[in-house]
Amino acid sequence: MKTNKKVWLIVGIGVFVIVLAVLFSTYSQQAGERGQLEDNLSTAQALVSKLTTQKGDLEDRLAQAESLLDTSQAEFPDSVESIEYGEDLFDIADDCDVVLTSLRPSQPTDKEAGGATYSVSSFVVVVKGDIGDILDFVDALRAGEDFQLPWSAELKAVRINYGGEGDTATINLDIYAYKGE
Repeated sequence: MKTNKKVWLIVGIGVFVIVLAVLFSTYSQQAGERGQLEDNLSTAQALVSKLTTQKGDLEDRLAQAESLLDTSQAEFPDSVESIEYGEDLFDIADDCDVVLTSLRPSQPTDKEAGGATYSVSSFVVVVKGDIGDILDFVDALRAGEDFQLPWSAELKAVRINYGGEGDTATINLDIYAYKGE
């Protein structure tokens, strides 16, 4: 029986060594996986931080773009009349040999006078040319003879800059058009 105890002892030690080897192998494998998962987690956290920053930047850009869109839409009236008025203003400028360099309309408003409703659009017009041609343009606006549409203009202010590289005039005017009923 002494041999039997030795064999059992050797088998027990062998099984113990095998169990320890399997446990060490499993622990080493899990430690490697844990290290890989920690690396993946830190990479994901860095990516989340970067994406959060990008999201904030994109939201800021979106807000700026929406604000710019609102500002741009406010500069361009919805009314088609302002486009038609612009065509007449360009034709008058061409007839008077001046160059219309800027045309800024405002939103049309409605005004009532004597029971009639009029659409009133304010414009800032900048023209460039000889002083005589600029004065002809101002007179044509005031007289309204060259208007192709049924409207009239009231000059609010005329500022003429002469000399230097050319004569220019900045003209503020209101254009009245009958709206009808």
